[in-house]
Amino acid sequence: MDMNWISIGDISEIPLRGARCVKTPQGKIAVFRTAENEVFAIEDHCPHKGGPLSQGIVHAKAVTCPLHNWVISLETGKALGADQGEVRTIPVRNENGALFIALESLLMAAE
Repeated sequence: MDMNWISIGDISEIPLRGARCVKTPQGKIAVFRTAENEVFAIEDHCPHKGGPLSQGIVHAKAVTCPLHNWVISLETGKALGADQGEVRTIPVRNENGALFIALESLLMAAE
């Protein structure tokens, strides 16, 4: 199945070790940029109490939720350590700095 890639701006709009939010019909997506310039997209709510992951601290390929310090893998969306739970990950493409997310993955997961 072909993905429907949606442009979400340029990598330069996301600070290193930071994030920005993208609103979609399926909810808010947090798009993260690591110190190594890797880009990941996950749902913007912690599986614990719904904290805004986009406001968390990015370290390596994970983000720490600002509410209760849960650590979420940006690669898998799973809580790390002793915590249980996960958020959906969204495919991201980086084409020379231009970023795109695949919204189909959200629609398929929602069905």
